[in-house]
Amino acid sequence: MKILNKVSQCISAGYNNDAAFSYIHKVNHDEIKPVYRDFGHVDDILGSRIHNRNLQNVKPSEVFNFQKDSNNYQHNKVTSLLKLNDINRSANVKNRRTGKYKTLLTESKEEYHSNLTDTKSSDSHKTKKLPNAIIIGVKKCGTRALLEFLRVHPDVRATGPEPHFFDKHYEEGLEWYRQKMPLSNDAQITIEKTPSYFVTKEVARRVLNMSKDVKLIVVVRDPVTRAISDYAQVASKRKDLKPFEAMAFVDNSTTVVDTTWTVIKIGVYSKHMQKWLRYFPLEQFHFVSGENLIANPGEELEKVQQFLGLSTVVTNKNFVFNGSRGFPCIKKNLKSKRVHCLDGTKGRKHPHVNPIAIKRLRDFYRPFNAKFYQMVGKDFHWL
Repeated sequence: MKILNKVSQCISAGYNNDAAFSYIHKVNHDEIKPVYRDFGHVDDILGSRIHNRNLQNVKPSEVFNFQKDSNNYQHNKVTSLLKLNDINRSANVKNRRTGKYKTLLTESKEEYHSNLTDTKSSDSHKTKKLPNAIIIGVKKCGTRALLEFLRVHPDVRATGPEPHFFDKHYEEGLEWYRQKMPLSNDAQITIEKTPSYFVTKEVARRVLNMSKDVKLIVVVRDPVTRAISDYAQVASKRKDLKPFEAMAFVDNSTTVVDTTWTVIKIGVYSKHMQKWLRYFPLEQFHFVSGENLIANPGEELEKVQQFLGLSTVVTNKNFVFNGSRGFPCIKKNLKSKRVHCLDGTKGRKHPHVNPIAIKRLRDFYRPFNAKFYQMVGKDFHWL
C-alpha cells in the first residue's frame, strides 16, 4: 500500500491532478487500478481536495482507505463522494441551472448520498435487476418524496433519475433498462419511479411484457391541487407563462374547462386507471394518498412496506416536519440528529388562483373522482 500512501500525501499537500498523475506514471500502476477502474478518469480519484468541495472534510488517510479481499477492493464512503463530484461537473457542463438538469443533479445526488449508507457488502455480490416495483405516478403528487423515504429501508435499492424506459426509451431494450437499475443483493428489491408512466397509453402493455408480477404504486392527490402544483413548476421556469386561469379555461372564462390542456388531463385519474386495469389486476396496485404522505408519512410508509413484503423499518419516528417548507424530512439513522430534506423545489409555493376557478375545477373533477374511488376501492375525501 506504499503507493497509495504516497498519492494520499500528494493530495494532502494540495498537489493538483497533473502533479499526482505524474507521480503515478513513475510507479507500478497495478496497485491502484482497482481504484480508478470504476470511474474511468484518474483525475477523478486524484483531484486536489482543495478544489473538490465534496472532499474538503475528508481526512487524507481516508482517500485510499481500501480493504483487499481475494483481489477485490471494497470502496469506502469517499468513492461515492468522488462519484458525486463527477455528477456535479457533468451537470455544470449541461448548465445545471436549467430546470431539467437541476432536477437530474438533485436526483443523482440523493441517490449517491443514500449509497453512502450501503457499503457493508461488496459490489461483487450484487447484480443489476429489473425492478420488482415501479412508482408509475402521478406527477406532482409526491412520487419523489415516496421514493426517497423508501430508500432509507435497507432492503430497498432505488434509481436516481427517472429512467423513462417504457415511455421514451423502449426501443433501447430491456438490457438497457436493467443497466439503469442500481446494484442489489438477493435480499433487496429494486424500485424505480417515472410518474409519466401512469398517463402514457402504451406503458401498461409494455410493463406487462416485462413482468406480469411487478408491483405498481400510484401516488395521487386532489387533482385541483395537483394541477396548480404542476402549473407552479412550469411557471417557475417560464416567466412569460399566462395565469393559471387563462390556461385552465376556454376563452379566458371560468366556466368551460380546457380539457385539452395536459395539466388538466393528468388529473382525470379514472380514465388512466382504466387502461392499467386492462393489463393488471387491482391487487397488484397500491395507492398512496399524497396529502397523507405529507401529513402522516409514517402511516403511508408502513402501508407501502407491507404491500412490498418488507419488514416495517421506516415509521413515524423517522420523520421530522419542516414547518418553513410545509414538508417532512427524514432521519436515515434514528440515533443521529441529521435529517435529509428534499431539494428546495419540493413544497414550492403555489400561485393565487381565483376561488371561482377552483370551485369550477372541483365540479369538473368530482364525477371522475367518484369513479376513481369506486375503481380502486378507496375514498380519498377530495372536495
